[in-house]
Amino acid sequence: MDNILTAVRSILESTPLRWQHLTGAIPASLLVLSPKPGEWSPVECLQHLVDIERWVFPVRVQAFLNQQDFPAFNPDTQGTHLSENVSPSHLADEFTSLRQASLELFARLSQDDLSLTARHAELGVVSLGELLHEWAAHDLDHTIQAERGLMQPFIQGCGPWQVFFKANTLG
Repeated sequence: MDNILTAVRSILESTPLRWQHLTGAIPASLLVLSPKPGEWSPVECLQHLVDIERWVFPVRVQAFLNQQDFPAFNPDTQGTHLSENVSPSHLADEFTSLRQASLELFARLSQDDLSLTARHAELGVVSLGELLHEWAAHDLDHTIQAERGLMQPFIQGCGPWQVFFKANTLG
């Protein structure tokens, strides 16, 4: 990639729009389905993205800019447990709002900032450029995971066409 900032920003800007569309167009009953046992449902992925947007990526970007090290984050012990009362569209709105604030911070970054380093509690010395790559990949990973969950009832219901779906997309 020639311009990491542009590429990452394009992913970060598109993710809230995708979630707004998913939660606005798809019945909540589909948004709670997991792609595989033990994997998060689409709405759990969205809750995780809200947590990460609140406590991880923008906090880490600020740590780099302040030349500070930062702790690891364990979503299983530090993440929010999904409330049955929260609507997927409410979560998407919250994510969109948090991401907008993150994009304002992101807009302050320059190409020179990509080489800034900090110590991650588990990974050791990392660069801001590496973190930005991870942020974009993280967004895409959980969107793919959510969409795999959405696929399951359709794959299961398509009878003989199931053979056309790769094993890793089946729950």
